[in-house]
Amino acid sequence: MHEVLIVGSMALDSVKTPFGEVDRVVGGAAVYAATAASLMATPRVVGIVGGDFPQEALDFLVARGADLAGVKRVPEGKSFYWSGVYDYDLNDRETLDTQLNVFADFHPTLPESFRQSRYCFLANIQPQVQLSVLEQLEDARFVMCDTMNYWIDNEREALLEVLSRVDLALLNDTEIRQLADTPNLADAARRVLDLGPDYIVVKKGEYGAALVSRDEHFGIPSYPLAHVVDPTGAGDSFAGGMIGFLAHQDNCQSRDLRRAVVVGTIAASASIEDFGLDGLKQLHTSELLVRCDGLREMVQFEPIRL
Repeated sequence: MHEVLIVGSMALDSVKTPFGEVDRVVGGAAVYAATAASLMATPRVVGIVGGDFPQEALDFLVARGADLAGVKRVPEGKSFYWSGVYDYDLNDRETLDTQLNVFADFHPTLPESFRQSRYCFLANIQPQVQLSVLEQLEDARFVMCDTMNYWIDNEREALLEVLSRVDLALLNDTEIRQLADTPNLADAARRVLDLGPDYIVVKKGEYGAALVSRDEHFGIPSYPLAHVVDPTGAGDSFAGGMIGFLAHQDNCQSRDLRRAVVVGTIAASASIEDFGLDGLKQLHTSELLVRCDGLREMVQFEPIRL
């Protein structure tokens, strides 16, 4: 098992869905990803928070084994804040407010020990910041990155440089079509692979995810749930589960990546069962394995003979 470097936002979120609402709960890509990864690996978290970020949230991450030497607290500043609302179609959300606050000045300098990290997840942050982290890594074996439509539109050249230097890119179906400028997902995947990454994960929300390389395509449905409450952080939980499993296995072959997608899917399923981190906090290794076995049973079938 190896440590996992996770770089991204640490935030306070206000969320409203048809099933309730919460105000200023702890969230952010790095927090969700680190929580999921901590089930299988030691997260090394790099982020920035203000004086309003709850100490108990940092204590929770430490209790889960996370190394927070890369987290900077600005006592006089305010943490990154996001507010949004979901309708019954939880794949779509409306952003009501975004306040970068201290996150606007996020220029990460990795602690010396973090530079040796072999596994890394670069969450959805400005591509130039992702590049600065890549420049500081000395022995990376497998790097995953996330992005969003804003960077595709406004920081395309820097994003293309990031994609040329990572092993796997995470994109939802809208983003990959936008990046590749084609409506066909299969064609879009081929075009993005030509930009540099060896693998792409296409996130399709409630419809599951697909792992694509130049030689293979692996698709899996989402884990069925009786109650879905809050999808905020699901994608980052997915990424944290993936990179945590790869670090635990210390292997990045095709069979390991397929299983990592399954683990990521289960982490995401736990995340959306409650608001904030509450759902993910309830996921323990035993339950993760039970859900993985259940998902495997759902997609397994015998050869068809006619």
